[in-house]
Amino acid sequence: MQTAGKEKKIASRAGRPELARADMIDKGTRARILAEVDAALKRRPASEAKLSGAFHALAQKSAALRNGAADAADVLVRRRSFDRDLYSASVRALAEVADRRAPALLVAALASDEAGGSATLAASSVTSHPALAPSLGRIAAGRQSYLAFLAETARVVRGEANGTYLAQLSPMIKEAHRISACVDVFVALARGPAVPRAIAPALSILRGAERHLGRWLVMAEIATRAGDPEALDEARARATSGPSSSRGAWALVAWALEDALARDRPGAPRPACPDARPTVELIARLSDRPSANRDMTFLFRMAESGAACARPMLDAMVKGGNDARGGGLLDELAVRAALYLVRDHGRGDLVEALAECASPRRGKSGKREELRGMAAAALFDLGQRDRAVDLADDLVASRLLGNVAWGALVRAGGDAPILTEAHVRWIQWGWPE
Repeated sequence: MQTAGKEKKIASRAGRPELARADMIDKGTRARILAEVDAALKRRPASEAKLSGAFHALAQKSAALRNGAADAADVLVRRRSFDRDLYSASVRALAEVADRRAPALLVAALASDEAGGSATLAASSVTSHPALAPSLGRIAAGRQSYLAFLAETARVVRGEANGTYLAQLSPMIKEAHRISACVDVFVALARGPAVPRAIAPALSILRGAERHLGRWLVMAEIATRAGDPEALDEARARATSGPSSSRGAWALVAWALEDALARDRPGAPRPACPDARPTVELIARLSDRPSANRDMTFLFRMAESGAACARPMLDAMVKGGNDARGGGLLDELAVRAALYLVRDHGRGDLVEALAECASPRRGKSGKREELRGMAAAALFDLGQRDRAVDLADDLVASRLLGNVAWGALVRAGGDAPILTEAHVRWIQWGWPE
C-alpha cells in the first residue's frame, strides 16, 4: 500500500493520471523505482548512480516513470543540482524519447549560471525542439570555452550551425575537458543516429590531439557516420603502413568504423573482422574508458558482430569466471561471454550455466546476486523467453535495483536485445552517459 502510494504521489504532483495504457513496465516495479527516486530527492543516497542508471533504462519504456523523471528533473533544476546522477538520467531519458516536457526543463536549466552543466547540454544535443535555440546560442557565445564548445556541439547536431565556430573552439579544449566531452556527450552521440557532417572538422582537430585510441575511435565513429571519410582513411593507412606494433590495433579501428557504416545501412553486409588475436591490453586501449580500467567494451563489440577471433578471449572469460567448485559463472564478463559463446560458437552447455546463475536458488548475497538479472537477460536474448520471464518474476522483488531493472526489461519483452552495452553501463555499472 505504501509503495503504491508513492506512485500516486509522484503522478498526482503534476496532475497526471496514475497509469498509462501503453506502459511496458509492471505496476509494482514502477512503484518501487518511484519510491526510490522520491527518497533520493530527500536525501542523496550512496547508490544514486545505479538507481539513476536503472531509472534511465526503464523510463524509456514507461510513461509513468517518465512522469517521475519530469518531476525529479523539475525539483533538481529548481535546486540547481545539475551534478546529480539522478538529474542526468532524468533529462537524458526525457530528451531521448522526445518527451514534450523536456524542452521547458532544459531551457530552465540552460538559464542558470552554469548553463545546467554538461548533462543539460548533452541532453540538448538529442532533442530538436526549437525552444532551446536562443539559450544554446547565448551559451555558445559565452566566455567559458568548454561550455561554449558543448553548446555549439548541440547546435551543430541540431542543424542550427555550420560547424565553423565549433572548429574554432576545438583547439581551446584542454585534455581534461576532451575526456569529459567524450564521456558526457560523444559516447551517446556515437550510440545514436548519425549527425550532420558539419561536426567533422571539429572532431578532426580533437582527434589530432588525442592520445587515447579508444576516445579517438569514438570521435572517429561520429565523424565517419556523419559522412566524413578522413578518419577511416587514416585508420586504413596506419593499419598497413604505420609502426608494426600498432598495425593490429589500427586494423581493428578501421573494421569498427566500417562496421558502424554497415549498421547504418539496413541490409548491407557487415565487414569481416580482422583475423588478429585480441589481448586484454589491446582491447583496453580500444575502449572509451581509461586503459587502466581494463574495460572489455570493444571485445563485446567484436563478439556482437560474430567475429571468430573473439572466441579465445570469450572462452577464457567463462573459464576464469567459473567457480572450480561448481559454483557457475562468477562475474559480469563471464555472463556476457556466455551469451555470445552460446549464440555463435555452439556452446549450448552454457545455457544451463546461465540459468543457474539467474536462479534464486543460487543465493541472495554478494556478487552472485548481482549477476542474476544479467543472466536472465542473456537467456531472453538467446530465445529462452519463457524461462527468462519465469526468473524475472523473482528478480523484480530483489533487494538490488539492478536485478529489478533487468527483470522488468525481461518482462517488458520486445524484439530488441536486452543485454546491450548501454544497459550494462547504465544498470550494472551506474555510468551516467
